Amino acid sequence: MKRIIIALLLLISILVIAGCNAGTSGTPSGTEAGGQTPAAPGDISLNEDTEETQPEQPSSPEQTTPPPEEPRPETLEEQMEKTIKGTITMEDGGVIKIELYPDLAPQSVRNFVYLAREGYYDGLNFHRIMKGFMIQGGCPDGTGGGNPGYSIKGEFELNGFTNDLSHTRGVLSMARLGNPAYDSAGSQFFIIHGDSKFLDGEYAAFGKVTDGMDVVDRIADTPNDGPNGSVADKDKPVIKSITIDDDIELPEPIRLS
Repeated sequence: MKRIIIALLLLISILVIAGCNAGTSGTPSGTEAGGQTPAAPGDISLNEDTEETQPEQPSSPEQTTPPPEEPRPETLEEQMEKTIKGTITMEDGGVIKIELYPDLAPQSVRNFVYLAREGYYDGLNFHRIMKGFMIQGGCPDGTGGGNPGYSIKGEFELNGFTNDLSHTRGVLSMARLGNPAYDSAGSQFFIIHGDSKFLDGEYAAFGKVTDGMDVVDRIADTPNDGPNGSVADKDKPVIKSITIDDDIELPEPIRLS
């Protein structure tokens, strides 16, 4: 009987030891007490009573559209590249080739082109000639007092208009009445015979002779009758025609009166 009791005690001891080993055998190596794994560097350890947080993401920079660049103003050379070609044919056979700059003096060019295509200049003359200065024509009555029945805006600095074309030899410009009649140009024009830059800013230069300055020189040799350059009727060089050689459509000039 005593042996049976001892055997039972041994059996109970074995069962108790086996139960204790079963309670600890599932723990992975490298874990802390309580069954939680240590956090790796940079990780956020989570407990049951803490909320999950995410690192702040850097905000994207605002997308902005740069303002449009201001267009660069055209240079004088660029404006003069936009030309309209024409021909002044004299009754004696002389030919003067010209080019007009609509981007430089739009109303002056539109007016000249309009009158030329209407045949307005055909048969008129150069009534005022001053050698070394200029030759002037386009007056319907040949005296310097006529006009086509209207006037146009004076395209020059004194009248609030930017026009950088200088009155050098061969330049075409619009004649007008004296100051302050800035908007009094009509059909009369003049061709500079000798550099006359003192006219810059006060008269609307709008074109230039490209060929035929020898004809201009010959006209400038015409004898005049007095200090103002008036020419006797019998000596006035006659314009046979002025033609526009480019097939370009332009609006009519804006008439002021």
